[in-house]
Amino acid sequence: MTFYQRLNQAWQDTGSLLCVGIDPQWSALDDRHRAKTQPFLSFTQDIVQQVAGNVCAVKFQFAHFAAEARDQELLDAISFVKQHFPKLVVILDAKRGDIGSTAVYYQREAFQRYAADAITLNPYLGYDSVQPFAEQPDRGCIYLCRTSNPGSDEFQSLVLEAQPPKMLYEQVATNVVTRWNHQNAMLVVGATHVDAIRKVRRIDGDVPLLVPGIGKQGGDLDAVLRAGLTANGSGLLLSASRSIIEANDPAESAQALNAAINRYRTHG
Repeated sequence: MTFYQRLNQAWQDTGSLLCVGIDPQWSALDDRHRAKTQPFLSFTQDIVQQVAGNVCAVKFQFAHFAAEARDQELLDAISFVKQHFPKLVVILDAKRGDIGSTAVYYQREAFQRYAADAITLNPYLGYDSVQPFAEQPDRGCIYLCRTSNPGSDEFQSLVLEAQPPKMLYEQVATNVVTRWNHQNAMLVVGATHVDAIRKVRRIDGDVPLLVPGIGKQGGDLDAVLRAGLTANGSGLLLSASRSIIEANDPAESAQALNAAINRYRTHG
């Protein structure tokens, strides 16, 4: 099964395009989780159990676990999702991208050690830095393209000397779609850049997009859906982290966001 088939199955089985980001912080954990031997695992289990009925994917922010030396809890958290919620796609948000044998080891880390279904990748070192990931079609490669952070303009919107002129992120999208895609490629385009979603859609056709920024960062959900949905009403993983995991009621927050997405998919 290719990653595209895996992702399409998740969209179909869950009826959702929503991805919840798991970004645990010790300062934000309540006492019941802090009291556990594995507090980040306890937090993850709690969140996933609450939101599983309204999401199609879980995205683990690698740095939040690794910086606290909680690698084993990340392993256990991914195992928990795969065992109890096998319909959900597991994404490791690690933004890897390196050359030579180092890339091979990062691939082994993501797909063998952590058994992630997909990983975020930084494409700016060129294809050889992502090749070990890209040439495994059963696992997803989610390439940074037009990110939602305020500093993204510094490089991503630089205009290249081309005919017609294009921005750097547009060239990234073109390379991924035309040369790097083994039925497993996705592009990251932030919800705060709706015009970029439109431009990338014209380049990539139906290639799936991971779209962060619809929660705390204030992306316009309807505008994102209008610009990014494919003809069959899918093609997007809409990622929300803090707006769900820091909510007073994560289940209610996920349900409300998923319902808003599906209302648009149904009625436009």
